[in-house]
This record gives sequence, C-alpha cells and structure tokens, in this order.
Amino acid sequence: MNTSPTSLRSQVSDAEWQLRVDLAACYRLVALYGWTDLVFTHISARLPDAPDQFLINPYGLMFDEITASNLVKVDHHGRKLVDSPHPVNPAGFTIHSCIHAGRPDVHCVLHTHSRAGVAVSAQSHGLLPISQQSTFVLPALAYHDYEGVALREDEQPRLQASLGQASYLMLRNHGLLTVGGSVAEAFLAMYTFENACRIQIDALSAGIDQLRRVDPRILDGMAQVMRTVTAGMGAQIAWPALLRRLERESPGYAQ
Repeated sequence: MNTSPTSLRSQVSDAEWQLRVDLAACYRLVALYGWTDLVFTHISARLPDAPDQFLINPYGLMFDEITASNLVKVDHHGRKLVDSPHPVNPAGFTIHSCIHAGRPDVHCVLHTHSRAGVAVSAQSHGLLPISQQSTFVLPALAYHDYEGVALREDEQPRLQASLGQASYLMLRNHGLLTVGGSVAEAFLAMYTFENACRIQIDALSAGIDQLRRVDPRILDGMAQVMRTVTAGMGAQIAWPALLRRLERESPGYAQ
C-alpha cells in the first residue's frame, strides 16, 4: 500500500491543509508516545470550512505512516467524500461521528486503547485524585459504561449523554477519549489523561489503602489554574515544541 501519495497541498484550502498537517502530527505523536493499538482507534478532526466534513486516518496504516495528504475526508457516516486509494472503516467512526454531531464546539476527537487507560477504565473507582495530573482531568471527566465493541448506532445517543459538556471521557473497559477545540487541545488533554492513568497504576502497586488523596477543595477552579500554568496560551504553549520533536524523530508528516 502506498502511504505517501502525491501532495494535496495545491488541491485544498489553506485552512484544510493546516488542519491536515496538525492532525497528521497528532497521529505521529500518539505513535511516538506509545498510545497506539496497531491500526485501531482513531483521531478525527472537523474541517473548519465545512463543519459536516471530517478528516480521519486511512484504515490499515500505522499511525507513524500518517501524512497530511493520506488523511481521508469523510461525512458524518464515515463515507469517503473524495477519491482516495485508502480504505476507511465506517464502524470506527461510530463514536467520533456522534460526538462531533452532539458537540459543535468540538473540532477534534482523540480515542486511545492504551494499556494504562484501559486498566484504569476497568477499575470500579475510576480515576482517583492522587496526582497533580488527575486534578486537571477530574473536574471535566465523564464515564460511559461498556456496551461491547462500538458498532451500533443505537449506542450513540448514550455516548452523547455520557460525555455531555466534559472534555475527558473514560470508556469503561475500553479506553480513553478526549475532545478539544483544536487538534493541539485534544492532544494535550490526552497527554494529561494518559499520564494520570499511568501514575495511578504505579501508585496502586502499594495498595489502595496507602494512597494519599488530593484535598477535594483543590479541584475547584482548575480551569483557571490551567490558563495560568499555560500563560493563557492553552495547548499552544507546548504544540510548537512537539512539532519540533516530530521534525527530529518522525519527519514527513507534513507531506
């Protein structure tokens, strides 16, 4: 399978191309940080100049093979809107499509099956307030009970209801999901979510009775704390540095 098609740069708007570059970078970063599940799971992004159209990965490619040009444009049903040599898995868009439909403010949906994320999702107590990382997640965290592999459309309203206005969703016995107003925002949220889960798995090795929990009062006002620690730049405080790392370690994503 050819993973590096002719560049689409001259065939799409500047806004679409920038989104393609950012989304391809996000796929590469997820691979770089070890959150992949072979070719499974997805990251989707809403086109800025066509809110009912989305970009998603070509099914069958590893995340470190994704480029700006081989991302596939699809509709709400996961059907290809432009010719592409790459297949799309419409069933894999089941979760993403309903979240995009129910949250017009969401421009990127990032879903993982990481080892730590699945492990915490299987724990009855869910994410615990035991780390600084968890304090950023917990005020905006929602849960969705497992209903089997997410292939059925009748689960979509329940997914929408479970997420509500949250930014983090723990899919019980399944994995993690974050949403954002940009690709960078969804990635930074997942970075924090994933690390909170990894820390919890490590901390639980001493037994749950040994854990020291964060004072619940600290969870109040964490949105303002985040604005302060990012100097008001949100995810953009880290995104350029992440792209520089990609240029060193996984170049070619912007082709």
